[in-house]
Order: sequence, then C-alpha cells, then structure tokens
Amino acid sequence: MPDLRPVLFIVGLMIAGLGAAMFIPMFVDIGYGNEGWQVFGLSGFIATLMGTILALANYAPKSHMRARGAFLLTTFSWIILALIGAIPFMFQDNAMSLTDAYFESMSGLTTTGSTVMTGLDDAPEGILIWRAMLQWYGGVGIIITALAILPRLNIGGMQLFKTEWFDPMGKILPRAGQIAAGIGVAYIGLSIACAIGYILTGVGTFDAICLSMTTLSTGGFANSDASFAAYADGGADMVASLFMVFAAMPFAAYVLAMRGNPSAIFRNPQTRGFILLLLIIIAVMVGYMEVNNHVSTAHPIRLAMFNVISVITGTGYSFGDYQAWGSLAVTLFFVIMFVGGCAGSTSCSIKIFRFQVAFEALRAYILRMPSPHAVRPMRYGGRPLEKSTVYSVMAFFFVFIACYAGTAMALSLIGLDDITALSSAATAITNVGPGLGDIVGPAGSFQPLPDAAKWIMSLAMIVGRLEIIPVLVVLTPSFWRA
Repeated sequence: MPDLRPVLFIVGLMIAGLGAAMFIPMFVDIGYGNEGWQVFGLSGFIATLMGTILALANYAPKSHMRARGAFLLTTFSWIILALIGAIPFMFQDNAMSLTDAYFESMSGLTTTGSTVMTGLDDAPEGILIWRAMLQWYGGVGIIITALAILPRLNIGGMQLFKTEWFDPMGKILPRAGQIAAGIGVAYIGLSIACAIGYILTGVGTFDAICLSMTTLSTGGFANSDASFAAYADGGADMVASLFMVFAAMPFAAYVLAMRGNPSAIFRNPQTRGFILLLLIIIAVMVGYMEVNNHVSTAHPIRLAMFNVISVITGTGYSFGDYQAWGSLAVTLFFVIMFVGGCAGSTSCSIKIFRFQVAFEALRAYILRMPSPHAVRPMRYGGRPLEKSTVYSVMAFFFVFIACYAGTAMALSLIGLDDITALSSAATAITNVGPGLGDIVGPAGSFQPLPDAAKWIMSLAMIVGRLEIIPVLVVLTPSFWRA
C-alpha cells in the first residue's frame, strides 16, 4: 500500500489554499451588498481549518513521494477539491443539491465548463467569481500536473517531454519551485493582459476579471446565460480568440521565452501543428458558411474563428448556435472536441502531440511495408521517438475511446437520447463544455439531466482531465497491494 502521509500532507495544503480563496468572493459579496458573503466566510474558515489540520497531522519532513503516491495524489486531490469547492453552491439562497453542486464544482476545477446554473445574469457576484476562480485554480493546477507529474509517470506519451521541457528549463531554473513560479508568472500575466483587453472592448470590470480567468483556464464559464454572445458586440470575441490560443500553448515555452528564448514558443512542434490545424479548420468553416449561408465576409470569419477556437481548445464559450449552421458544421465541431491543444497547457482532450506521434508511427509503418528490412527511424521535433513512447500514445488512444464509449453507453442506459448521450459523453471526457442537441447544446443547460447522468459525467470529467491512466491505475487492485 502506498505511503499516504505525503499525499495527505499535500492534499491538506490544497484544501487550505482553496478554503483561503473563498474569502475573495466573501469580500466581493460584501462590496456588492450581497448576503451570500456569510456562506463564503464560514465555508472558507472550515475548509482552511480542515486543510491545515490535515497537513499538520501528516507532516513528515523526511518522507518522499514515490510513483504510487503520485498516482494517488493526482486522482484523490481533484476529487476532494471538487467536493470542497461545491460547499458554497449548496448553501446560497438558491441552494443546489449535492449532485448539482458537485457537478458544477467538478466542471469548474476540470475547466470543462458544463453548467447546471441558470439565471446567471442575476446571480450574486460572489458566486459568479467563485465559478471563475474554480476554473482559474484548476487551469494552473493542470499545468503543474502536466509538467511536473505526468511526464514522470510515463503516461500516454507524456514521457516525451521529460527532456523537451525540463532539460532546457533546468539550465536556467534549476529548482522545481522556480519552474512552478515561472509558470505562475506567465499564467497571471496573461490573465491580467486578457482582463485589460476585455475592458478595452467595453466589458465591465467585474465581468472582464471573471472572463479572463475562464479564458486563460480554457474553462468557458461566463456570467450570462447567453454565454459569450452577451459580450461580443464591442469585439471582446476577438480578444477571447487570441487568449484562448495563448492558453492552449505549452506554458513551459512561455517560461523559456521570459528567460530570453522567445523562439521556444514557435520551435515547439506542437505549437506549429496546432496553429496550422486551426487555420485549416477556420478556413474550411468560413468557406462553408459563405457558400451555404450567404452572409457577409466579416461575420462568418468572426463566428467561425471564435467557435472553432473555443471548441478545439476545450474552452466551450458559445457565440451563436453552431447547430443551426448545417450538418457539416455540427459534425466538424463534434470531431474537433477530441483534438485539444498542446500538452503542458490549460487545454484538454487528446492533445496535438499524440496525433503527431500517431501519424509519424503510421507514416513509418506504411513506408516500411514495401521494404520490411529498411531502417526508418521515427522522429518528433527532430528527435528520435522511442518505441515506448509510441506504444504509450497508442494505448492512450485505445483507452480514451473505450472510456468515451463506456460513458456514452452508461448515459444511454439511464434514458438519454442518442444525441444527448453521445455528445454529453464527448464533452465530459474531452472537458469541452457544451454538447449537441436541444438539451445540452450551445443554447442549452445540463440542469435537466437526471442525477445519475451528472455523477457519470463528473467521473468522466476527472478521468478525461487527468489523462485517464492515473485514475485507472488507482482503481486496479494491484495498486493497493503491499
């Protein structure tokens, strides 16, 4: 059985940190004269106290976390933090059930963006900023997880970045704490720049702050039932498009850029592949809308660019109902849910680098067919690809599709129609947000779904956000044997 003390110590610190963060919406509610500040104050006090006690009780200065402990921490911490984050939702004036509160909190922390809340335009400011903070907290959390933990555990090809990220960063930032601090500076700096951009386009200061947090985290929570359509008149959609792309880039490259190596951003093969794919899909969508909808050139470009970027990065903002654009648009948006951004970003889903590795393996296989004895090494970013990395990527594809199929079947078994079940499973495991159909589509809400569906989707959200393998490892009986 893994040593639980280091795991519980770090989880305690995380709980205390999340509890302390609850005092921010408390002061926001006080400033706006909302009575909900009492809920945040009490919740924050209890969570901070519980986390501090848990951390102190498990503090062991000489203990070290092994691989099994890292697997357990990766999974257990997100489950517990989602439960702590759900507390304020359950005790507001419009109190949610445990199911709805946990769904909303898990959707926030995993930056999925699916919501069961309605009446957002009239919701208290404290609860609105808490939703945004959950996504912002989860966004930086997944970056640290993707950079510091997953590559060390050889998960789904993430071992590819042991040298790509840490070798050059180790020369200028020798300590892991310094690397984390550099990522934090980049994350905060981009969030501030995004908020300023929103303010300059006419978005109110409060909404701009909330939107900046949900944009950089590629979360997609907005302060309006109309999602981003409520802010697009002044050009805020252009700001959002730019910063969603920034958020889908590897944040380690930003750290290297800040340390005098700006070319690191564009030298990364993920970045180049992601930008090229974006341009192709946007061009296809613009051409399709121009031919079939007969609208002006500027309008389809903005709509296509925003919605393509929103879905492919997993942000999930909606600006117009793309279900009304025709069958090709619906099919294309469903497919790109499974793409995602770059590894080491706040983006989600399968990730660009896995597609690149898979295509490189396929290319090598096809070229080897007529000449079985020819030596054709596989390469990624100019470096040789190890077979273990290719096998890991292929295994990830298989497990990802299997988990998606299992989630979709489970949702179908509890009575959801085919479109709702298939798209809800996709949006949960890829952490995108809106699905397809009249219920969970861009103009809908997940509120009408039965409780069983929300629990299944909550599990799928965390499975997808943590790259699937850590959760499956923890669930195996052999993991718990001595």
